[in-house]
Amino acid sequence: MLKHVMQAFDILSDSRVTGEDVAKAAKEMGLNTVEVKTVEEIVPTQFMKALIPGTDGKAKGGQAPTLGVIGGAGGIGARPRFLGLVSDADGAIAAVSVLFGLLSMQNSGDFLKGDVIISTHICPNAPTLPHDPVPFMGNPTKKALTKTENFVDPNMDAIVHAETSRGNRVINFRGFAITPTIKECYVLKVSNDVMDIMQNVTGRPPRVVPITTQDVTPIDNGVYHMNGLAQETVLSDAPIVGVALTSAVPVAGCVPGASQINDIEMASRFIVEVAKAYTAGECKFYDEEEFRKILGLYGSMAHLRKL
Repeated sequence: MLKHVMQAFDILSDSRVTGEDVAKAAKEMGLNTVEVKTVEEIVPTQFMKALIPGTDGKAKGGQAPTLGVIGGAGGIGARPRFLGLVSDADGAIAAVSVLFGLLSMQNSGDFLKGDVIISTHICPNAPTLPHDPVPFMGNPTKKALTKTENFVDPNMDAIVHAETSRGNRVINFRGFAITPTIKECYVLKVSNDVMDIMQNVTGRPPRVVPITTQDVTPIDNGVYHMNGLAQETVLSDAPIVGVALTSAVPVAGCVPGASQINDIEMASRFIVEVAKAYTAGECKFYDEEEFRKILGLYGSMAHLRKL
């Protein structure tokens, strides 16, 4: 996996990188289905969505579940203010690394049972904005919801969202952490299956992000959000697990030199293992029966989706 992270890092480090550049590299590895969409609002950005079909996935008329892998955050660069890849680039690097890793697996004869849809956006010149305790990367789009709309695909049965989460004082270690499962704006218990995969990959006890109700509301609503790990729940009913790239001290999303290749490698390897298990029906993000009981007791939380 380290090889694919370094490949993604090299491609995305170019100040002129586009979504087409990433798509071209993936096509050279055998990718057949990829979309690149340009959105020009505050600054231009390109959304890339790639489909890796499984042996029994929906793309081939099968029944195996589809995993969505989303690499989020404001942008991969903050030029001209900062040169090079910024801390916020980690989500995109992880998503592209997973794309390259799964394609390499297929080229070696290992095929997942279900489909995987990988979405991210490529913006090397994103703006910055004030945020406490450290500055945030700004969005290239006028609304953060625009990014979510382009990330989410209706065929995603579950979602793993990778994103930098260094700009806070509540995750005080370097590496990566996972969120509890988020579904329809409910923050559910942490999945045992996902924790099992995490401890197998890292060789240490699982680390969990202290996600809050504020984080599952639309990020455009003006209230404090620690990160955007749960934003897909605003549009999608699919269960979501966030993968946060973390640090021991607050680090601004807009500063360069903060990306830790070994941490991204471990997070990307974790996502690949989740993809293997989930699409094979061997990893549950949440307890369906318990969720139905919760809805029966307390009703829908869809009102949290409103701006």
